[in-house]
Amino acid sequence: MTDAKSSIVVLDQVSATSPARTQTLSSEGVLDALKMILTDAPLNDVLHSVALLIEAHSEGMLCTIYLLDEDGLRLRFAAGPKLPDAYRVATDGVYIGPEVGSCGAAAYLRKPVYVADVLTHPHFANFRDLLVQAGLRAVWSSPIISNDGKVLGTFGMYNREVRLPSPAEMQLIDYAGRIAGIAIERDRSKSALTLAFEKIKKSETELREIVDVIPQTIIVLNPDGKAIYANRVALEYTGLSLDVVRADDFRARILHPDDVQRLREERHKALSGAVPFENEQRALGKDGKYRWFLIQYNPLLDEGGKVIRWYATGTDIDDRKRAEDRMRNETVALREEIVRSAMFEEIVGSSEALRRVLEQVSRVAPTDSTVLIQGETGTGKELIARAIHNRSKRANRAFIRVNCAAIPPSLIASELFGHEKGSFTGALQRRLGRFESADGGTIFLDEVGELPPETQVALLRVLQEREFERVGGNQTISIDVRVLAATNRDLGAAVADGAFRRDLFYRLNVFPIQLPVLRDRMDDIPLLVEYLVDRYAKKAGKRIRSISKDTLSLFRSYDWPGNIRELQNVVERAVILCDGETFCVDPSWLTPVAPRPAASAVALVEDLAEREKVMIENALRESGGLISGPTGAAAKLRLPRQTLESKIRKLGIDRHRLKTL
Repeated sequence: MTDAKSSIVVLDQVSATSPARTQTLSSEGVLDALKMILTDAPLNDVLHSVALLIEAHSEGMLCTIYLLDEDGLRLRFAAGPKLPDAYRVATDGVYIGPEVGSCGAAAYLRKPVYVADVLTHPHFANFRDLLVQAGLRAVWSSPIISNDGKVLGTFGMYNREVRLPSPAEMQLIDYAGRIAGIAIERDRSKSALTLAFEKIKKSETELREIVDVIPQTIIVLNPDGKAIYANRVALEYTGLSLDVVRADDFRARILHPDDVQRLREERHKALSGAVPFENEQRALGKDGKYRWFLIQYNPLLDEGGKVIRWYATGTDIDDRKRAEDRMRNETVALREEIVRSAMFEEIVGSSEALRRVLEQVSRVAPTDSTVLIQGETGTGKELIARAIHNRSKRANRAFIRVNCAAIPPSLIASELFGHEKGSFTGALQRRLGRFESADGGTIFLDEVGELPPETQVALLRVLQEREFERVGGNQTISIDVRVLAATNRDLGAAVADGAFRRDLFYRLNVFPIQLPVLRDRMDDIPLLVEYLVDRYAKKAGKRIRSISKDTLSLFRSYDWPGNIRELQNVVERAVILCDGETFCVDPSWLTPVAPRPAASAVALVEDLAEREKVMIENALRESGGLISGPTGAAAKLRLPRQTLESKIRKLGIDRHRLKTL
């Protein structure tokens, strides 16, 4: 029967199918196969490598690749690392047709063909005994189709169980067919190019006609390296005429400015010889964007061994380069994440306040909306950001964390957006910023309220246009990044004070999430303590069976100004000091919240508040209204910046008025 929706031919149906589980090809294996293709490894070696790559994903699974003859009638065996020799001989050269096994039928029908049991199907009459001897029962085949819609061959998978492929296995077959198709097309393109080189001595016109149909950029150079001809593909990509290609400034016009000097030196040295060479370069297309190409130079020699022409063929490797950069950036981010210790691995609690937050997370996570997470220090803002990322469609891509408060203001722009070589003292080479590292994934801007004004402007542009320039650069870089931000500041008050841009606040505040403080989650205290005690007891190699009731009562009566982070530290300290199987803490560690002062003490409180206000105003006056920084009022008063800002709001101090005094 035929599945009309997926265009898959199922020659017989059984209920026994393997469970669908996600399978992906290893990045290293795919890169190895692509490198073999780009380095002109023999086609059979490349196809053999592809078959082994797929076989490595399922124990007992065998793979084979057949190539269709040029006449389009027969299949020729190309690769099958583990198939019996007798089966290879029997199937080599078989005619394709709608009733010829699964590979022959797939090539004929131009659709995947899946056979669940070769013993019960008549199409395997000629090969049944060989398959049974090898212990193979199911055969699944898919045609390998070229970019122009021609059948190049088939990719087959053999299984020892009677069943149809799972969706994940269908995906593997599709991946394998694509990689094999790339190898086959490149091999045939190479053969066509070789044929073209052999005919050049006979007819320059004939050569150009052949070169124009090759699906690669090709430029013919004189012995000095000057372009004298470009094929149709090259002219269509650049959007230039042949006269412009022949001009002296052609290379300067299409090459990336960063590559010009490097390539000039490499080519000058290589062109002085008579051996093939290659390089990687970025070329400007007619769409105004640069793409990476692998340029391979092959010389045409006269009878005396002297170079009379150079033929430069370009293969688009932009996707490969971007994948390599992305993998490299994600690896760096992963290493940083492993080194940095997270607060804890999962969200713990069942209080109503926490459930409301988790409901917001579940609603916003599948979208690409910008989220602003607000809450006091230690409430778990990063944990919520990670939960949003892990539940999003970007979960398998990078999660890049940036602590905006931990980076000096002079370096924050370089850290976020990268810089070009020589853009400032110490910029010895180009550096990619965190936004580029997060391309395709999520960036988490912790303490976003600490961004300096000039960086706020750049961030606003990223949120609006999804593009930016590196520090010292003039090239616009487009990115696809989801932005999550967090702060323990009152950004609304900061906007009113002029310390934070109003337009940036509105861009960040698309979906606000306010995290509850621990004192509003007292119902979660027992769960949190149990979780943390178990975690740190395992780490310390201790066995703690119970938690003291007095300790839980003490924890519930405490105000927890440091929130979950403070609770975590107290539990870890107590576990280290615990000698028995019952967890308890020293009551002196936690001082319960003092009751409100009696009415008789109101006058004293008001007097202290007035004195505090005078001290803060004097400090602000001396610092010109500046709160943070080494010369700010917070440093003069030896107070945390957040504490001073809270006191300024509470006491109703207008710090902007003090700037002009």
